[in-house]
This record gives sequence, structure tokens and C-alpha cells, in this order.
Amino acid sequence: MVAIAPGRSRRPGAAPAALEPPSDAELDECPFCAGREDRTPPHTLVLPEQGEWQVRVVPNLYPALERQEVVVHVPRHARSIAELDDGEVDLVAEAWRRRREAHAEGYLHALVNEGREAGGSLPHTHSQLAWLPEAPPETEHGVDRERWSVVAEPDGLVLACPYASRLPYECVVAPAERRPDAFTDDLLGPALRLLGQAIRRLHKAVGPAPLNAWLHDGSDWHLELLPRLTILAGLELGAGIYVNTVVPEEAAAELQAVTGNDR
Repeated sequence: MVAIAPGRSRRPGAAPAALEPPSDAELDECPFCAGREDRTPPHTLVLPEQGEWQVRVVPNLYPALERQEVVVHVPRHARSIAELDDGEVDLVAEAWRRRREAHAEGYLHALVNEGREAGGSLPHTHSQLAWLPEAPPETEHGVDRERWSVVAEPDGLVLACPYASRLPYECVVAPAERRPDAFTDDLLGPALRLLGQAIRRLHKAVGPAPLNAWLHDGSDWHLELLPRLTILAGLELGAGIYVNTVVPEEAAAELQAVTGNDR
């Protein structure tokens, strides 16, 4: 259930979370930067397979599940998937694909957490791959294409704000028509590129902010993006009622009004 309540944004303490710029300590201590490979477990995949790595996959050092891996998106210290160029994003998609092929059992949940408030423990841009015994119920719903508010429509894909979005500026990236099996779909790379564009639009509209994004893989696969501009409290967590302080149609109009092409 969603309650659209724009007036809530004016209440005391409702200022959105923001990302602090990188500190010298962050740059000096990051274990994901090139040259510090000894600070992570041995890799399970590197791309390209020859020469200097551009994407590196390693076991999660602190797994919550039996099989959980980290995909380091680039060797340089970038803080968001939105900073990657198209070729770099395509390699991330290829890494997701290869790891799914290597372990085809169960359900693979691919996700991105950016910012400590969104669960990101390390700021260097990365995604996580978590293997589950079966698809969770949350992943099985489709996209409401009849009522979404479209932001952009590149070839075969749509970036939109869902009807009754749960949080301000929530976005979905989906094929224009229902398609199954994201990890075998040629649109996965372009969809991740469009996710990066959505985050760049968000940065221009409201500034850098913590966020979560994930892939729901099924008969109607799509990516979901939830900026963490508000705090989930007892109403959301205890009653399942999400309070959104920005009307989705207005959020879509704001995101449409800015460009997401420049990094």
C-alpha cells in the first residue's frame, strides 16, 4: 500500500540524506581499486580474461547467504554505476551473465547498493550477486505498463516512474513489452546503461543520494531503482504502508526535464 503525501516533506527532520564527497582515507584504503587485489578473496571471474582487468568478481568476504559474490565494476575509484561509460556497463552485464551461467541453480538476485544509508559498506561502485533457493514472491510481479509515467524510451526499453511509487523518484527500467530471462536477454546491458542514465538524471534533479537497485528476473524482467531520500520507519516496516512525498507523475516530469547523457 502507498500513501502519496507531499506535505510530509515539510515536516521537521525530513531533509533527504546526501552522499559525502570521498575522503583521503577512502581513496587510500579502498580494497577494490586496481593494485589492491590482495585485499579481497581470490577472484571467480575477471573481464577481459587477458590483460588488465576491467571487471572483477570475488566472493563476498562477509556473506549473508551460502553463495554471495561482489562484482567490482571498474578498477578506478568510481562511486556510482552512473559514472561508468557504456562499454564498462556492458562488461558488468557480461559478468552477471557469466556468473549466472556458471551457477544456474536457484534464483540469482543481482543488486546495487550505493551509500551507507542504503546498505553500501564500501563506496567503490560494485554490485552483489546472491543465489537464493527459489525466486522470492517479491520478484514475481510484473510491470504496470498501462499506468506508469514515462521518462525516456530508448530502443526497446522504457525508463518510468511506477504508478503509486513507494518512495520519491522510484524508477523502473523494463523492456517495452514483457520479456523473460534477463540473463540471456541482449537488452540486459542496455537496461543497465539506462539505469545509469536514470541515476544521472536523479543526481541532477535532487543531488547525489543513497539508493538501491535490483534486477527482478522472471517472465517480465525489469530493474527497480529506489532512491533513499526518506527514512523507512514503523509505518513502512511494520504495516507495509509506504509514504511517498513526491507525486510520481511530478517526479517523472522532473527527471524528464534533465538530461542523463553526460557523466
